[in-house]
Amino acid sequence: MGGLRVEVDPHRCFACGELNEYGLHLILHAQDEHCWTELLLDERFQGWEGIAHGGILCAILDEVMAWSLVEHDAWGVTARRNVEFRRPVQVGTAIRAEGWITEAKRRLIRTAGRIEDAGSGDLLAMGEATYVVASPERKAELKARYRFRLVPEQIDATGSVDDRTGVDR
Repeated sequence: MGGLRVEVDPHRCFACGELNEYGLHLILHAQDEHCWTELLLDERFQGWEGIAHGGILCAILDEVMAWSLVEHDAWGVTARRNVEFRRPVQVGTAIRAEGWITEAKRRLIRTAGRIEDAGSGDLLAMGEATYVVASPERKAELKARYRFRLVPEQIDATGSVDDRTGVDR
């Protein structure tokens, strides 16, 4: 059993870029037309004391929903996003965020996403978004600029990820 890890060259994206010292540094995974990530939110991402800022949760949802397009070989920009917060997210709590495609048309792709407590599975936030698909030329530029690739991940007997081989896509 395994999935794919989304890899790109180092860049400054707030959500997934490793060069942004203030960013989230999300590690993204793709499987079965879904994108997901798991993380602990550091206290630097809090709004009210001890509670993650809603804008940070929106950024996480936007990222997993946007990267859910990759298995359709599509790249896009956010045109619209709606988020519903169900419960406060405590900083330092392990969370899992997942995004998936709900409808794909020629230039518009609709997605849905959720953030849940990684331990209990409780729903913390959910969202929907619409992305405008990049032209084939722009997609080719972005793939080349970021050296986009999906890397196979294999789960070993201990539940750890073994992802030593890369596949360009």
